[in-house]
Amino acid sequence: MKHVIIGGDGFVGRYLARELIARGEKVVVASLSQSELDIYDKADFLRTDVRDPAQVAALPIEPADIVYHLAARMLMPILPRAQRQACMYSTNYHGTENVLKHLYEHRCTKLVYFSTDMVYGRSKLIPKSEDHPRRPLGPYGGSKLASEKLCESYRDRGINITIFRPRLIMGPGRLGILGRLFRLIELHLPVPVIGNGSNYYQFISVFDCVSAAVAAVDRGLPNSAYNLGSLDPPIVRDLLKQLIDKAGSRSFVLRAPGRLVKPVLGLLDRVGLSLMDPEQFLIADEDCVVDVSRAESELGWRPRYRDDDMLYSAYLEYKKLRAVCTTD
Repeated sequence: MKHVIIGGDGFVGRYLARELIARGEKVVVASLSQSELDIYDKADFLRTDVRDPAQVAALPIEPADIVYHLAARMLMPILPRAQRQACMYSTNYHGTENVLKHLYEHRCTKLVYFSTDMVYGRSKLIPKSEDHPRRPLGPYGGSKLASEKLCESYRDRGINITIFRPRLIMGPGRLGILGRLFRLIELHLPVPVIGNGSNYYQFISVFDCVSAAVAAVDRGLPNSAYNLGSLDPPIVRDLLKQLIDKAGSRSFVLRAPGRLVKPVLGLLDRVGLSLMDPEQFLIADEDCVVDVSRAESELGWRPRYRDDDMLYSAYLEYKKLRAVCTTD
Protein backbone atom coordinates (compact mmCIF):
# COMPACT_ATOMS: atom_id res chain seq x y z
CA MET A 1 0.00 0.00 0.00
CA LYS A 2 1.18 3.51 -0.79
CA HIS A 3 -0.07 7.05 -0.26
CA VAL A 4 -0.44 9.03 -3.49
CA ILE A 5 -0.64 12.80 -3.00
CA ILE A 6 -1.95 14.53 -6.12
CA GLY A 7 -0.80 18.13 -5.93
CA GLY A 8 1.67 16.98 -3.31
CA ASP A 9 4.32 19.56 -4.17
CA GLY A 10 1.90 22.32 -3.18
CA PHE A 11 1.50 23.99 0.18
CA VAL A 12 -0.60 21.43 2.05
CA GLY A 13 0.80 18.49 0.13
CA ARG A 14 4.41 18.96 1.18
CA TYR A 15 3.45 19.03 4.88
CA LEU A 16 1.22 15.99 4.43
CA ALA A 17 4.05 14.15 2.69
CA ARG A 18 6.42 14.88 5.56
CA GLU A 19 3.92 13.58 8.11
CA LEU A 20 3.25 10.38 6.19
CA ILE A 21 6.97 9.79 5.66
CA ALA A 22 7.52 10.28 9.40
CA ARG A 23 4.89 7.60 10.00
CA GLY A 24 6.90 5.20 7.85
CA GLU A 25 4.51 5.23 4.87
CA LYS A 26 5.48 4.88 1.22
CA VAL A 27 4.66 8.20 -0.45
CA VAL A 28 4.26 9.17 -4.10
CA VAL A 29 3.96 12.85 -4.98
CA ALA A 30 2.12 13.55 -8.24
CA SER A 31 2.36 17.22 -9.11
CA LEU A 32 2.95 19.77 -11.88
CA SER A 33 6.42 20.62 -10.65
CA GLN A 34 9.10 19.32 -8.31
CA SER A 35 10.56 21.77 -5.83
CA GLU A 36 13.83 21.34 -3.97
CA LEU A 37 12.23 19.80 -0.90
CA ASP A 38 13.57 17.30 1.59
CA ILE A 39 10.51 15.10 1.06
CA TYR A 40 12.09 13.74 -2.12
CA ASP A 41 14.81 12.07 -0.12
CA LYS A 42 12.18 9.41 0.59
CA ALA A 43 9.15 10.17 -1.61
CA ASP A 44 8.85 9.34 -5.31
CA PHE A 45 7.85 12.09 -7.73
CA LEU A 46 5.68 11.82 -10.85
CA ARG A 47 5.09 14.90 -12.98
CA THR A 48 1.32 15.07 -13.37
CA ASP A 49 -1.10 17.64 -14.72
CA VAL A 50 -4.58 16.69 -13.52
CA ARG A 51 -6.07 18.47 -16.54
CA ASP A 52 -4.51 15.84 -18.81
CA PRO A 53 -6.42 12.53 -18.66
CA ALA A 54 -3.43 10.65 -20.09
CA GLN A 55 -1.07 11.88 -17.37
CA VAL A 56 -3.57 10.98 -14.65
CA ALA A 57 -4.15 7.57 -16.23
CA ALA A 58 -0.38 6.94 -16.02
CA LEU A 59 -0.39 7.16 -12.23
CA PRO A 60 0.44 3.74 -10.73
CA ILE A 61 -2.60 3.44 -8.47
CA GLU A 62 -3.55 0.08 -6.98
CA PRO A 63 -6.70 -0.99 -5.09
CA ALA A 64 -5.10 -0.81 -1.64
CA ASP A 65 -3.64 2.67 -2.11
CA ILE A 66 -4.83 5.83 -0.38
CA VAL A 67 -5.11 8.90 -2.60
CA TYR A 68 -5.17 12.55 -1.51
CA HIS A 69 -6.42 15.01 -4.12
CA LEU A 70 -5.02 18.47 -3.35
CA ALA A 71 -4.37 19.82 -6.86
CA ALA A 72 -6.37 22.99 -7.45
CA ARG A 73 -6.39 26.39 -9.11
CA MET A 74 -6.63 28.92 -6.29
CA LEU A 75 -7.85 32.53 -6.09
CA MET A 76 -4.28 33.86 -5.94
CA PRO A 77 -2.68 34.98 -8.13
CA ILE A 78 -5.75 36.79 -9.44
CA LEU A 79 -6.76 35.73 -12.93
CA PRO A 80 -8.19 38.10 -15.55
CA ARG A 81 -11.96 38.15 -15.21
CA ALA A 82 -12.58 36.56 -18.63
CA GLN A 83 -10.34 33.57 -17.86
CA ARG A 84 -11.61 32.61 -14.40
CA GLN A 85 -14.46 30.27 -15.29
CA ALA A 86 -12.56 28.16 -17.80
CA CYS A 87 -9.35 28.06 -15.77
CA MET A 88 -11.02 27.17 -12.47
CA TYR A 89 -13.16 24.43 -13.97
CA SER A 90 -10.38 22.92 -16.10
CA THR A 91 -8.28 22.20 -13.00
CA ASN A 92 -10.75 21.98 -10.14
CA TYR A 93 -13.62 20.15 -11.82
CA HIS A 94 -12.21 18.33 -14.86
CA GLY A 95 -9.02 17.51 -12.98
CA THR A 96 -11.09 15.92 -10.22
CA GLU A 97 -13.12 14.09 -12.84
CA ASN A 98 -9.92 12.60 -14.30
CA VAL A 99 -8.74 11.51 -10.85
CA LEU A 100 -12.07 9.87 -9.94
CA LYS A 101 -12.28 7.99 -13.25
CA HIS A 102 -8.76 6.64 -12.73
CA LEU A 103 -9.51 5.50 -9.19
CA TYR A 104 -12.71 3.80 -10.29
CA GLU A 105 -11.04 2.01 -13.19
CA HIS A 106 -8.32 0.70 -10.86
CA ARG A 107 -10.73 -0.26 -8.06
CA CYS A 108 -9.07 2.15 -5.63
CA THR A 109 -11.69 3.06 -3.02
CA LYS A 110 -9.92 5.50 -0.69
CA LEU A 111 -9.80 9.23 -1.41
CA VAL A 112 -9.29 12.39 0.66
CA TYR A 113 -10.47 15.48 -1.24
CA PHE A 114 -9.70 19.03 -0.16
CA SER A 115 -12.45 21.43 -1.16
CA THR A 116 -13.07 24.86 0.43
CA ASP A 117 -15.52 26.62 2.72
CA MET A 118 -16.14 29.01 -0.20
CA VAL A 119 -18.68 26.51 -1.52
CA TYR A 120 -21.03 28.03 1.08
CA GLY A 121 -20.95 31.59 -0.19
CA ARG A 122 -22.59 34.13 2.10
CA SER A 123 -23.25 33.09 5.67
CA LYS A 124 -26.86 32.26 6.42
CA LEU A 125 -26.04 30.80 9.82
CA ILE A 126 -23.05 31.36 12.11
CA PRO A 127 -21.07 29.24 12.58
CA LYS A 128 -21.62 27.39 9.31
CA SER A 129 -22.16 23.67 9.71
CA GLU A 130 -21.62 21.19 6.90
CA ASP A 131 -25.37 21.34 6.22
CA HIS A 132 -25.23 25.08 5.44
CA PRO A 133 -26.61 25.89 1.94
CA ARG A 134 -23.92 25.71 -0.73
CA ARG A 135 -24.25 28.85 -2.87
CA PRO A 136 -20.78 29.95 -4.01
CA LEU A 137 -20.17 33.51 -5.18
CA GLY A 138 -17.92 32.87 -8.17
CA PRO A 139 -15.98 30.44 -10.37
CA TYR A 140 -13.61 29.22 -7.65
CA GLY A 141 -16.31 28.23 -5.19
CA GLY A 142 -18.51 27.07 -8.06
CA SER A 143 -15.83 24.75 -9.44
CA LYS A 144 -15.24 23.30 -6.00
CA LEU A 145 -18.96 22.72 -5.45
CA ALA A 146 -19.23 20.97 -8.81
CA SER A 147 -16.25 18.82 -7.79
CA GLU A 148 -17.87 17.95 -4.47
CA LYS A 149 -21.03 16.82 -6.27
CA LEU A 150 -18.89 14.73 -8.58
CA CYS A 151 -17.24 13.11 -5.56
CA GLU A 152 -20.66 12.44 -4.07
CA SER A 153 -21.73 10.65 -7.26
CA TYR A 154 -18.65 8.40 -7.13
CA ARG A 155 -19.48 7.38 -3.58
CA ASP A 156 -22.40 5.51 -5.12
CA ARG A 157 -19.85 3.60 -7.19
CA GLY A 158 -18.06 2.28 -4.13
CA ILE A 159 -15.35 4.90 -3.48
CA ASN A 160 -14.98 6.15 0.08
CA ILE A 161 -14.41 9.91 -0.17
CA THR A 162 -13.76 12.20 2.76
CA ILE A 163 -14.23 15.85 1.79
CA PHE A 164 -12.62 18.67 3.76
CA ARG A 165 -13.77 22.29 3.60
CA PRO A 166 -10.99 24.36 5.17
CA ARG A 167 -11.07 28.04 5.99
CA LEU A 168 -8.11 30.17 4.84
CA ILE A 169 -5.09 27.89 5.29
CA MET A 170 -2.12 29.41 7.13
CA GLY A 171 1.41 28.24 7.73
CA PRO A 172 5.10 28.71 6.92
CA GLY A 173 5.67 29.26 3.23
CA ARG A 174 2.31 30.63 2.16
CA LEU A 175 1.46 34.30 1.80
CA GLY A 176 -0.95 35.02 -1.05
CA ILE A 177 -3.02 38.10 -0.28
CA LEU A 178 -1.39 38.34 3.16
CA GLY A 179 1.82 39.57 1.54
CA ARG A 180 0.16 42.93 0.93
CA LEU A 181 -1.00 43.14 4.53
CA PHE A 182 2.46 42.32 5.87
CA ARG A 183 4.10 44.88 3.61
CA LEU A 184 1.86 47.62 4.99
CA ILE A 185 2.73 46.63 8.55
CA GLU A 186 6.43 46.46 7.74
CA LEU A 187 6.26 50.00 6.33
CA HIS A 188 4.20 51.31 9.30
CA LEU A 189 1.33 52.23 6.96
CA PRO A 190 -2.42 52.16 7.70
CA VAL A 191 -4.04 48.74 7.32
CA PRO A 192 -7.44 49.12 5.61
CA VAL A 193 -10.29 46.75 6.42
CA ILE A 194 -13.62 46.48 4.66
CA GLY A 195 -16.27 47.30 7.25
CA ASN A 196 -15.67 48.21 10.87
CA GLY A 197 -13.58 45.14 11.71
CA SER A 198 -16.08 43.74 14.19
CA ASN A 199 -16.70 40.60 12.14
CA TYR A 200 -15.11 37.24 12.94
CA TYR A 201 -12.63 35.81 10.43
CA GLN A 202 -11.25 32.32 10.94
CA PHE A 203 -8.09 30.57 9.76
CA ILE A 204 -6.91 26.98 9.81
CA SER A 205 -3.30 25.88 10.23
CA VAL A 206 -1.71 23.73 7.55
CA PHE A 207 -0.61 21.43 10.37
CA ASP A 208 -4.22 21.02 11.50
CA CYS A 209 -5.20 20.24 7.90
CA VAL A 210 -2.60 17.48 7.82
CA SER A 211 -3.72 16.03 11.14
CA ALA A 212 -7.33 16.02 9.88
CA ALA A 213 -6.36 14.11 6.73
CA VAL A 214 -4.46 11.54 8.78
CA ALA A 215 -7.36 11.24 11.23
CA ALA A 216 -9.74 10.55 8.35
CA VAL A 217 -7.51 7.76 7.05
CA ASP A 218 -7.20 6.29 10.54
CA ARG A 219 -11.03 6.28 10.80
CA GLY A 220 -11.43 4.43 7.52
CA LEU A 221 -12.24 7.49 5.35
CA PRO A 222 -15.87 8.24 6.23
CA ASN A 223 -18.13 9.23 3.33
CA SER A 224 -18.75 12.66 4.75
CA ALA A 225 -17.76 16.34 4.50
CA TYR A 226 -15.94 18.12 7.32
CA ASN A 227 -15.28 21.78 8.01
CA LEU A 228 -11.77 22.73 9.13
CA GLY A 229 -11.16 25.88 11.13
CA SER A 230 -9.66 27.21 14.32
CA LEU A 231 -11.41 27.50 17.67
CA ASP A 232 -12.64 30.84 19.08
CA PRO A 233 -11.44 33.17 16.31
CA PRO A 234 -11.15 36.86 17.31
CA ILE A 235 -12.77 39.75 15.46
CA VAL A 236 -10.77 41.20 12.57
CA ARG A 237 -9.68 44.47 14.16
CA ASP A 238 -8.43 42.69 17.31
CA LEU A 239 -6.58 40.15 15.21
CA LEU A 240 -4.87 42.87 13.19
CA LYS A 241 -4.10 45.00 16.23
CA GLN A 242 -2.41 42.05 17.93
CA LEU A 243 -0.29 41.46 14.84
CA ILE A 244 0.68 45.14 14.59
CA ASP A 245 1.68 45.18 18.25
CA LYS A 246 3.72 41.97 18.01
CA ALA A 247 5.45 43.26 14.88
CA GLY A 248 6.42 46.48 16.65
CA SER A 249 4.78 48.49 13.90
CA ARG A 250 3.20 51.95 14.02
CA SER A 251 0.46 50.86 11.64
CA PHE A 252 -3.18 51.18 12.62
CA VAL A 253 -6.46 49.70 11.40
CA LEU A 254 -8.26 51.97 8.94
CA ARG A 255 -11.94 51.15 8.62
CA ALA A 256 -13.58 51.53 5.19
CA PRO A 257 -17.38 51.22 4.74
CA GLY A 258 -18.21 48.15 2.71
CA ARG A 259 -21.04 49.89 0.86
CA LEU A 260 -18.47 52.31 -0.59
CA VAL A 261 -15.44 50.08 -1.03
CA LYS A 262 -17.05 47.04 -2.61
CA PRO A 263 -18.43 48.88 -5.68
CA VAL A 264 -14.98 50.41 -6.25
CA LEU A 265 -13.29 47.00 -5.99
CA GLY A 266 -15.91 45.59 -8.34
CA LEU A 267 -15.23 48.33 -10.88
CA LEU A 268 -11.48 47.76 -10.68
CA ASP A 269 -12.07 44.06 -11.23
CA ARG A 270 -14.18 44.73 -14.33
CA VAL A 271 -11.50 46.91 -15.92
CA GLY A 272 -8.68 44.47 -15.20
CA LEU A 273 -7.12 46.22 -12.20
CA SER A 274 -8.17 43.72 -9.54
CA LEU A 275 -6.89 44.18 -6.00
CA MET A 276 -8.93 41.25 -4.66
CA ASP A 277 -11.09 38.58 -6.21
CA PRO A 278 -14.83 39.28 -5.78
CA GLU A 279 -15.20 35.99 -3.90
CA GLN A 280 -12.91 37.54 -1.29
CA PHE A 281 -14.08 41.14 -1.00
CA LEU A 282 -17.82 40.43 -1.18
CA ILE A 283 -17.68 38.67 2.21
CA ALA A 284 -14.75 40.58 3.74
CA ASP A 285 -16.99 42.38 6.26
CA GLU A 286 -19.08 39.33 7.12
CA ASP A 287 -18.57 36.70 9.81
CA CYS A 288 -16.64 33.83 8.22
CA VAL A 289 -16.65 31.04 10.77
CA VAL A 290 -17.27 27.33 10.29
CA ASP A 291 -18.38 24.80 12.88
CA VAL A 292 -15.80 22.02 13.31
CA SER A 293 -17.72 19.88 15.79
CA ARG A 294 -18.48 17.13 13.25
CA ALA A 295 -14.77 16.53 12.64
CA GLU A 296 -14.20 16.56 16.38
CA SER A 297 -16.89 13.98 17.10
CA GLU A 298 -16.48 11.68 14.09
CA LEU A 299 -12.73 11.85 13.45
CA GLY A 300 -11.44 12.55 16.94
CA TRP A 301 -9.72 15.62 15.47
CA ARG A 302 -9.27 18.95 17.17
CA PRO A 303 -7.47 22.07 15.87
CA ARG A 304 -4.39 23.02 17.90
CA TYR A 305 -3.40 26.39 16.50
CA ARG A 306 -4.82 29.84 17.30
CA ASP A 307 -5.55 32.48 14.68
CA ASP A 308 -3.33 35.16 16.21
CA ASP A 309 -0.39 32.77 16.49
CA MET A 310 -0.87 31.58 12.91
CA LEU A 311 -0.94 35.13 11.56
CA TYR A 312 2.16 36.21 13.48
CA SER A 313 4.05 33.08 12.40
CA ALA A 314 3.17 33.89 8.79
CA TYR A 315 4.45 37.43 9.30
CA LEU A 316 7.75 36.18 10.71
CA GLU A 317 8.11 33.88 7.70
CA TYR A 318 7.44 36.86 5.43
CA LYS A 319 10.17 38.86 7.19
CA LYS A 320 12.58 35.97 6.83
CA LEU A 321 11.90 35.69 3.10
CA ARG A 322 12.26 39.44 2.68
CA ALA A 323 15.62 39.35 4.43
CA VAL A 324 16.85 36.58 2.13
CA CYS A 325 15.70 38.46 -0.98
CA THR A 326 17.37 41.66 0.22
CA THR A 327 20.63 39.82 0.92
CA ASP A 328 20.60 38.14 -2.48
